[in-house]
Amino acid sequence: MTLRPLRIAAHVELVSLIVMTANLATVHLGPVSSLMGPTHGCAYLFVVAATWRLRRATTLTKAAAVVPGIGGLLALRRLDRPGAVRSHLEEATRS
Repeated sequence: MTLRPLRIAAHVELVSLIVMTANLATVHLGPVSSLMGPTHGCAYLFVVAATWRLRRATTLTKAAAVVPGIGGLLALRRLDRPGAVRSHLEEATRS
């Protein structure tokens, strides 16, 4: 599975959180909150589900994905590390 959808969702999750926080700290416009809240929630759920579906994701990578706001970027960072990914031999011995 390619990581491109996970990368997109992770960035949407972070950007939507920044926009919501900035809106809350400044003018608190209702339409912005109404748009960004569900966008952030969907991106968060997508990041968690996409990370948990990856066979090569370790338990720590899956746990990092659950962190709201930056979990997707943390999971991607862990997936890019060579030692943070399960090998096919390790998966075969666990099954």
